[in-house]
Amino acid sequence: MRFAHDTEMALGAAVALANTAQGSDTLRTIDELRGHVERWGYTGRFDGDEAELASVRALRAPIRDLLLARRDDAVPIVNAMLAQARAVPQLVRHEGYDWHIHAIAPDAPLVDRIQVETAMAMIDVVRADELGRLGVCADDGCANLVVDLSRNRSRRYCSAACGNRNAVAAYRARRGAAPDLQADLAKAGD
Repeated sequence: MRFAHDTEMALGAAVALANTAQGSDTLRTIDELRGHVERWGYTGRFDGDEAELASVRALRAPIRDLLLARRDDAVPIVNAMLAQARAVPQLVRHEGYDWHIHAIAPDAPLVDRIQVETAMAMIDVVRADELGRLGVCADDGCANLVVDLSRNRSRRYCSAACGNRNAVAAYRARRGAAPDLQADLAKAGD
């Protein structure tokens, strides 16, 4: 399943935002918020003050809950988010991107724009019944979220670090079992 570019970007941004609250908090400063906004291409108003930072930090848990919700449970959350921000979907074209949907004015507060863009992306996910593309990292020691936009639905880890850590552990487990296997084969041959 291929989603539209704006849906994929909003899902990636939402996962990245929710993950800033996992482990060591990586959204503590206005500069870290600015980095998130720039990395994910948010356009429009950016106040860059402590109130904005606090409001975006407070949105992380509700976003995580939405991204992990079952399909029928996600719908009222999406509807409430859109109603709260008085979203009015419109087609727009800007900065090299063809027609896509914005559902809130660019001068609306950043927290409202993040909430609405996430909710709009989840509309596509719910309608396509693709909530299985969202989940928690397969690394037992990691609670980060993962969005799997691959064709073959193979993404299981939030990062290469988690994937590599698990691959090394599996290799070591196989390698550690190999001497016992060789001893068993030797005994069987006697």
